[in-house]
Amino acid sequence: MNKHLLTTLIKREALRLGFDSCGLSKAEMLSDEARILEAWLNQNLHGKMSYMANHFEKRIDPRLLVDHAKSVISLSYNYYTEAKQKPDSPKLAMYALGKDYHDVVKEKLELLLGFIKEKVGEVNGRCFVDSAPVLERVWAKRSGIGWQGKNSNILAKRIGSYFFLAEIILDIELEYDSPVKDYCGTCTKCIDACPTDAIYEPYKVDGSKCISYFTIELKDEVLPTEMKGKFENWMFGCDICQQVCPINSQSRPNHEPQFHAGLELLNMTRKDWEELREETFKKLFKGSPVKRTKFKGLKRNIDFLKP
Repeated sequence: MNKHLLTTLIKREALRLGFDSCGLSKAEMLSDEARILEAWLNQNLHGKMSYMANHFEKRIDPRLLVDHAKSVISLSYNYYTEAKQKPDSPKLAMYALGKDYHDVVKEKLELLLGFIKEKVGEVNGRCFVDSAPVLERVWAKRSGIGWQGKNSNILAKRIGSYFFLAEIILDIELEYDSPVKDYCGTCTKCIDACPTDAIYEPYKVDGSKCISYFTIELKDEVLPTEMKGKFENWMFGCDICQQVCPINSQSRPNHEPQFHAGLELLNMTRKDWEELREETFKKLFKGSPVKRTKFKGLKRNIDFLKP
């Protein structure tokens, strides 16, 4: 099968499976990005996320993840929802209102890889959903999924930025896409709105200052006192830089039932959260990305939000 036809069939199947966009790029060494990543790590902007310094060579060269890799398929999967928690309740990032995206999106990826194998025979390929040393935003940008905004998220016209990124790296050549234009222009809304100054300059984020870092990644028993009063009621993750981004006026509700939030969670009041018990935590967040913090971590975050 020729590259053009196969590429067309892959993109068509990706959309059928529920992905919002699918772009392709050549699997090769990321020389420029390697220098940027190394400088970022050397400045300790990853904080205590030590895993980000691991497997450096694999992060910058997909051919070390998949033998003889030739192509990277980048995909986006919408998670935007109009569902809202109680106004005064401690807040969860939108992506965490439903089931764990790792499981939901990975299943779709495996189906797409299976489709490719049906069309061309045995191929060497692997699926990735934010669970391996892959610079997913770089590949999304290269493949034309969107441009990298000043908050470092991938932004896409007609879609917004509320989507998960995923990749299939495989050892067959395909037709490759080109990056799209950066439409951020002179806008600095995300920079101006960040309460912890994590976006320290356009397109550069200090991961060790992000609310998501403190509420998810940081495992310390006590959160830094200098951050008290700066979390704007976020107890798990943060959506501020997405909420203020003009591109998200184009966001539309997702069509994935597993990402729909349960009424029990949405109806939790501030008092309910402050009195949260471990058995309720396990019930609310079974199969949820929030389980990553464990009960102790979420309780720490909720207590930190108290005046």
